[in-house]
Amino acid sequence: MEHLFDSNGLVIIGSVIVIISYLFNLVAKRYSIPSVLLLIVLGIVLNGVVKTLQIPSPDLTPVLEVLGIIGLIMIVLEASLDLHLSGEKRGIISRAFFAALVTLILSAALIAGVITLYLGVDMTTGMLYAVPLSIMSSAIIIPSVSALSEEKREFMIYESTFSDILGIMLFYFLIESMKAEGIGEMSLAVLLNLTLTVLVSLAASYFLIFLFQKIRTELKLFLLIAVLILLYALSKMFHLSSLLIILVFGLILSNRQIFFPGKLRNMLNEKQMASIFDNFKMITLESSFVVRTFFFVIFGFTIVLSTLLDLKVWMVSILILGILYGIRYTYFRFIIRRSIMPEVWLAPRGLITILLFYSIPEELTAEGFNPGILLLVILVSSILMAVSLIRFRRSEADLVTTALPDPVPGENADVAGPGAGNGSLERNGTAVDGSPSSGKGNLSPGGGFSDRSSGDPEPPHRPDDQQL
Repeated sequence: MEHLFDSNGLVIIGSVIVIISYLFNLVAKRYSIPSVLLLIVLGIVLNGVVKTLQIPSPDLTPVLEVLGIIGLIMIVLEASLDLHLSGEKRGIISRAFFAALVTLILSAALIAGVITLYLGVDMTTGMLYAVPLSIMSSAIIIPSVSALSEEKREFMIYESTFSDILGIMLFYFLIESMKAEGIGEMSLAVLLNLTLTVLVSLAASYFLIFLFQKIRTELKLFLLIAVLILLYALSKMFHLSSLLIILVFGLILSNRQIFFPGKLRNMLNEKQMASIFDNFKMITLESSFVVRTFFFVIFGFTIVLSTLLDLKVWMVSILILGILYGIRYTYFRFIIRRSIMPEVWLAPRGLITILLFYSIPEELTAEGFNPGILLLVILVSSILMAVSLIRFRRSEADLVTTALPDPVPGENADVAGPGAGNGSLERNGTAVDGSPSSGKGNLSPGGGFSDRSSGDPEPPHRPDDQQL
């Protein structure tokens, strides 16, 4: 057991975790349980096993932060590659954007009030802790909404992606504002930040697309991912909205017909770009799966369950959850006013919440904040999403079942008339003994004789509902 964390042991553990994560994905698709929740539980179980066997384990917090950054990049990139912009989707994009923006700001403001009372800090510091808790987790939502209808699924992908982007921008805006000397300086800094980020995003995206279609070697997809991660890190170093660069690149690559109009389109080798896009999307999907797997397992491994024994943690967490879902229900009920189930309950917290919490500068941290609040909010919000998805799928199945017409007694069982020649019982126009009927003089369900011949078509058969 002492060799559990040597090189060979880590290879075995890593391989087993990836295999288990794949099985968790199958369970998630079948039962609508977020695989992320299962991965966190797996990490908690592994930590319990290590402590029971009294095996010394390394400090995995630095690894967790690195995996969180790479995972966030891969998840947003994966989501942006799936977003296809078009005129008919303008409505759903705008609804998702304003839903993410309004719920983020209102939730952060009210949660900041709770944290201010809980920690006794100023409102700005309260907002710094509230923003991570107000951001939806696209890492959990995107893999979990495949069973929804196309419109609901696209809305949730757009909203969770916008929530990540806007939340990160607001988080770093607050950090800069706490360092700024006045409102005017702060507003100018934000405006310059956004303008510079958009310009850098567009320039980098067009350059990379033109460059990589010229590369003829096979080894270029991970090179592209490495360049994007480098751009993210450099832009973060200069306090730009780094995640926006990743989002813009993915949107331009997946919507080339929009962003390369007129003569610009002639500069693209569409056949080459289509091949790059398909392969790059597959690499991104696979990489995102692996990074997300290890991130949430390690997060579960580093969790200290004793933090959940504090009554104050439960009280603050319940207040935060009440604010999150209360604001979400109110907005969906009175602003969107469409079919709001199960979207109201699809608001889990996860990767971005953890990542931003670890990104709070040491000089701005508040003493007394219990990390158990993060754990409890993440677990409960994930469980609520799982329950809502399960209930939604059951209700959809019930609707399909009730929509099916009840079979009419005797509709498919006719007594052969004189034309059958032997008076045998017929089923669907064929005698029970296997001989075809003449189709004449069959006894109808109403008691009379039917004139339907064997060549007439049967009533259409409604296929059983197929779950996605």
